[in-house]
Amino acid sequence: MQVKIFKDKFELGAAAAKLGAAKIREALLKKPEVNIILATGASQFEMLAALLQEKDIDWSRIRIFHLDEYIGLPVDHPAGFRKYLWERFVSKLPVPPAAFYPVNGSAPDPEETTAKLGELIAKYPTDVAFIGIGENGHIAFNDPPADLETEKPYLVITLEERCRKQQLGEGWFPTLDSVPKQAISMSCKQIMKSKAIINTVPDERKAWAVQQALEGPVTNMVAASILRNHPDCTTFLDQGSASKLTKEFKG
Repeated sequence: MQVKIFKDKFELGAAAAKLGAAKIREALLKKPEVNIILATGASQFEMLAALLQEKDIDWSRIRIFHLDEYIGLPVDHPAGFRKYLWERFVSKLPVPPAAFYPVNGSAPDPEETTAKLGELIAKYPTDVAFIGIGENGHIAFNDPPADLETEKPYLVITLEERCRKQQLGEGWFPTLDSVPKQAISMSCKQIMKSKAIINTVPDERKAWAVQQALEGPVTNMVAASILRNHPDCTTFLDQGSASKLTKEFKG
């Protein structure tokens, strides 16, 4: 894993978008259509805004998947990830993408939804995944103890309280009780199948998770630690999220 540390979240977001765009362009030169994964949450604001400004990307040849969604939220809920991605990214593209595959967390049968998503993403191997790390060390919603071994592309996850408190703290929900207790999430192994991973992690509140992911053992108690085993993963940090690191990372 490469690690790059920047002054603030704006420099971080711009750099992550620049590298991600380069990976997309590289893939577009090799194949007629490219498949990407987008993450959501406050950590992705600056990166997504910068990615929209990147030139010479034919979005009409790009399929967009996303990582996860709460179970039980309607599609128009302010905290929903489908709404987030549509409003902040997909609707702002210069041309419609080849496809946008949102995770339907409000479907009546979540297990059926995960199975259908798994069949779909198996047809379209991921070229570039844009992800982040949660305060508890998760990637997507793979809360501890995460299943690092399952081959299922998507899972129904019971959310840990630290994860739910993060969503409350970021202002997505008015109370902890209003934060859903379950979600549909892309699995760790499915994320790791991506040819390239752009991991964007700003903010001091992520410092513990970053330190554990980069310097601790590879463990299902910190799902992000598995990213160290990926051959083409770049993690973008700011001064706050890098503040607990004891090793010197250059790049």
